[in-house]
Amino acid sequence: MQAALKEARKAKRKNEVPIGAVAVLDGKIIARGHNCPIMTTDPAAHAEIVTLRRAAKKIGNYRLPEVILYVTIEPCAMCAGALVNARVRELHFGAKDPKAGACGSVLNVTGNKKLNHRIKVHAGILEKECRELIKEFFKEKRK
Repeated sequence: MQAALKEARKAKRKNEVPIGAVAVLDGKIIARGHNCPIMTTDPAAHAEIVTLRRAAKKIGNYRLPEVILYVTIEPCAMCAGALVNARVRELHFGAKDPKAGACGSVLNVTGNKKLNHRIKVHAGILEKECRELIKEFFKEKRK
C-alpha cells in the first residue's frame, strides 16, 4: 500500500485527485498508476484503470486472475467493473468511499453474485494515511 500511496502523491502533485494503485503478481509489483483524467482528458483514466492497462500489457493478457490490486481509495463502479472484467483475484484498498464506493460502501460490484466473477476484498489497509491524503487535497481545493 505504501507504493500505492506514493502513486497517489504523484497525482496530487499534478493537481489530480490523489488516488494511486499498484498491481502485484507473485509478490512483485508489475504495474503502477495514479489518477490522471484531467491531464489526459480521459474520463476513464482512474488509477485502477491505468494500472490494469499497464499490468495487462506487461503480462500480455487482458485477464489478470492471479493479480492482487492495491488502491488507496475504494474503487468506483467503473473501476470495480473493470476489476471484475479483468478477473482480478484480490483487491486491497485503504479508505472507503461513502459517496461512490462500489466495493461494499454504496454498491457491491466486486461481490455481486449475478456477475461471473467475484473478487476477494480487503479494506482498511493504511486507512488513516489514505483518507488523510484525499481529505487534505479537497480541503486545499475548497480554499
